[in-house]
Amino acid sequence: MGEQRSNSSQRPTNGLSPSRLKLLAAPFVLFALLFVVRLVYLQVIAAPEYRENAASSRTISIDIPAKRGTIYDRNGNVLATSVDATTIYANPKEIKDRAYAARALAEVLGGDAASYEELLDRDGTFVYVKRKADVEAADALRQKGIEGIYYIEDTKRVYPYGTTAGQVLGYVSVDDAGVSGLELYYDDILRGAPGKLVAQRGNTGIPIPGGTEVDEPAVDGQDIVVSIDIDMQNYLEQRLASGVQEIGGQDGGAVLMDAATGDILAIASTPFCDPADPSGSEVGSDSLKPVTQAYEPGSIFKTVSMLAMLEQGAVTPDTTVYAPAGLQADEYVIADAHERGDMTMTARYVMQDSSNVGISLLVEQHLGFRPLYDKIRAYGLNDPTGIDYPGEAGGYLAPDVESWPHIVKYNVTFGQGISTTPLQMTRFYGALINGGVAHTPHLLIAKPQSGETVEYPEVDVIENKAAIEPMISMLETVVQEGTGKDAAIEGYTVAGKTGTAEYVDEETNLYAKGSYNLDFVGVLPDASSRLVCFVGVNHVPYKRNVAGMFKDIMTEAISRYRVVETDATRAD
Repeated sequence: MGEQRSNSSQRPTNGLSPSRLKLLAAPFVLFALLFVVRLVYLQVIAAPEYRENAASSRTISIDIPAKRGTIYDRNGNVLATSVDATTIYANPKEIKDRAYAARALAEVLGGDAASYEELLDRDGTFVYVKRKADVEAADALRQKGIEGIYYIEDTKRVYPYGTTAGQVLGYVSVDDAGVSGLELYYDDILRGAPGKLVAQRGNTGIPIPGGTEVDEPAVDGQDIVVSIDIDMQNYLEQRLASGVQEIGGQDGGAVLMDAATGDILAIASTPFCDPADPSGSEVGSDSLKPVTQAYEPGSIFKTVSMLAMLEQGAVTPDTTVYAPAGLQADEYVIADAHERGDMTMTARYVMQDSSNVGISLLVEQHLGFRPLYDKIRAYGLNDPTGIDYPGEAGGYLAPDVESWPHIVKYNVTFGQGISTTPLQMTRFYGALINGGVAHTPHLLIAKPQSGETVEYPEVDVIENKAAIEPMISMLETVVQEGTGKDAAIEGYTVAGKTGTAEYVDEETNLYAKGSYNLDFVGVLPDASSRLVCFVGVNHVPYKRNVAGMFKDIMTEAISRYRVVETDATRAD
């Protein structure tokens, strides 16, 4: 018999076919593959995120404020700077005797112990105790060795001149961010970039000794130099405050500017603001009103109307107009500020005596209201000046001249029914002694660290230069013989204009009765420096003028800047 042979290749030893083996092995292969993918994901893709989460669970990050740049006045005096301070914080979980700690904090830092104890009773591992504390106070607290109290080197903002120029400078928040004034406008330059302090802690939340490090160093801000002369500013503020009180006004504002450059040498409004204690200052005191508040300028606007006519060749100083005692306009009657009879007056006399009737009729008969409107726009009195200060207001004048009521047409000629800002009027008068060129009023003049040149636009706003001389001559007459006699300065030629304006009562929405806004703006047309000064006092209960305040401020400027009388500038 032949021997039978088995075919082992066709008979599996375990009784399973190859296809069935593959089927059973597939889940294990898939599981292994998923495990590998998950491992790769955890170790490669998700690892950074997990490391970050793990790190964050055992660390606390605290911002390190950058030191703000210093603000200097034009003479190098420090107006605002940052000095060393210490921020104090606590880990409530680490403090064993909270009552004792609270008493110690109150003793050194001031305040109520109960308030500190309530602070230390809060949940969590971090709470600010005192931000920007004096270094001396922080050092005294350190000596007490209270466990759970920690210290961060910090800075705080100080203003060496107190309230002087407070509105110009503005103030910062506890986080060293600009809130108002130049601190806000130039915050991106002054603020710098904060850093980060990282403190490691255990699973109880308690910081690990030696586990504190600077993760990102702070980058200090840059310094700026501004056009303000702090001594001149101080005098202007003192004279403004005393003048408002003497004349019985509610508040006031003043501006001293170099018309040749646009540099603001001094500017303020009452009440004043303490940038180191803004919460303790009067509401609204941080607003620089000559920049931020528009108003009806009154008779100082007559210069705008007269210049517009002179530019057009429509009048000369000797042009005459018959001016009745009262001028009918719709259902109203326009009159001058003081009683007089019907009379014929020259254009020069209209300015000298500040006649509302005279200027209204001159414009109506020799220029027209549409050309006047166009000149107002050309002089830049409807648009913001572009000063580098937050919240500048613009002027306003309804554009549809043809639809104006007759009373509005007349009112605009003498500065009622139109709004401007004191700074706009200052800029306009400055152009008169600067060859018709209006410079952009500004405060920043230098960036010391970068060496960057600061430039500002200038606009030639007076097209017909021949109109400048007769206009200045008429303003000189105002001071020499007219309503502005109190502005005269011995040995100097002064040209300027008084203003007595009505204002709208916010409660009645009508012009207030028996109360006025008073202003004066003037220049030194024949002097070695092209200074222009505005002074205004609001809500005065009787008609006066503020020319005497202008005189005192300009006299101080003459002395301080050694201004001499010369006719050299008149030819420019």
